[in-house]
Amino acid sequence: MPTPYGSRGGLAFGAEELRVLRRALALALHPSPATADDVQDCLRLAASLDEATRESARLRAFLVADLGRYRAALPGTAAGYLALLEEALGAGYRPQPDDLAALRALRGNPTAAALLRRCERVRLTALPGGLAAAGQEQEREEPRKKPEERPSTPHPAPNPSPAPAPGTPRPTRRPVPTPGEVFPRRKPATPPPGQHLAAG
Repeated sequence: MPTPYGSRGGLAFGAEELRVLRRALALALHPSPATADDVQDCLRLAASLDEATRESARLRAFLVADLGRYRAALPGTAAGYLALLEEALGAGYRPQPDDLAALRALRGNPTAAALLRRCERVRLTALPGGLAAAGQEQEREEPRKKPEERPSTPHPAPNPSPAPAPGTPRPTRRPVPTPGEVFPRRKPATPPPGQHLAAG
């Protein structure tokens, strides 16, 4: 039976299965009576294709579950998470808000920054209307990213000190004392004249 080839939805066919496919295509292009064996081969191949498709869907489900486990263990599992996310995107996975938040937290990693841009584009192109709606969504998001502009108001100038009323005497400033006034020199004490004569 055909087997899933990875998680991208591909299928691998064997030689016998390819022979049945060629015979089915030949019957479709050039209608002719089909033998009972050809009919049975085509029915078996159709059943095998259905089973392989279901198996491929299970593989994608396992991949998404692994992606969630790696995302929950970030940042220690950054390398494995980024590799799984890239594989999941190739398999048709639509990134979730948790993926975008995780990639923004890992923006310092070049691989994470590139995957963030890719995931944002995948989410925008998945909007109804395709790329046209994606452009309108980006235009709506850009003004929200800019800081809100407010009209600048000049700061009020400080009020000058009120001028004194006319006729008011100005306070006289006390002059700074000189060192001689602060530290006056003391004259040497001289004995009274009477005492000096008595000693002579």
